[in-house]
Amino acid sequence: MRLYNVLNKMLGFCCACGLAAAALAPACAGEIRAVSTVRADPRTGRLVRVVRYQTPDGRPVRPEAAVRPLVERAAREHQVDPLLAEAVIRAESGYNLAAVSPKGAAGLMQLMPATAARLGARDRFDPRQNVEAGIRLLKALHERFGDPRLALAAYNAGEQAVMRHGGIPPYRETIEYVRKVERLYQQARAAAPAEAPQAPAQEPPVRGLLVEADEAGRIWLRTR
Repeated sequence: MRLYNVLNKMLGFCCACGLAAAALAPACAGEIRAVSTVRADPRTGRLVRVVRYQTPDGRPVRPEAAVRPLVERAAREHQVDPLLAEAVIRAESGYNLAAVSPKGAAGLMQLMPATAARLGARDRFDPRQNVEAGIRLLKALHERFGDPRLALAAYNAGEQAVMRHGGIPPYRETIEYVRKVERLYQQARAAAPAEAPQAPAQEPPVRGLLVEADEAGRIWLRTR
């Protein structure tokens, strides 16, 4: 009976991973797929999963490249720096779209059930919905607190905690979280290719006007 229960849990777990992987296919550019592998940890006996991104012919794709089209589209729509959103994803889930925290946060941007519902993400394991809701949350928090560091603190500890403490809450987890996201963000900005400076618009040269009179008293105008 114990073995039967374990097998049932593994089957259900695999189905959930399969649904999460299938959700990525239509959301990302090209035909990048997410492949979830489930295995039992030999030390703890708990089921663990590893998500790999690859093309249909099996070539590996870096997680950043697989998720970036979703991030850039949502960030552009909500006027959030995509590099900041990616830093949050890296800190929250490491690009694991099937990640679940001990507190119940899920998906790429680790949304809690109530937060996801409020932001319209019905399926937290759908990468498009998760990224869209997470970026909307970042935007709303920044508008509310007017400070990117407070917005990050509220993303981690909640808005009420930031308001109650009048700043970043004195929680070790939150303080380290803000520092980690800032570090990842700065690293991403330093690695990003610099935009080519735009040449200033060339104004037409100003040409002088020469006024001359001939012997007959006629006035002639010509440019210098």
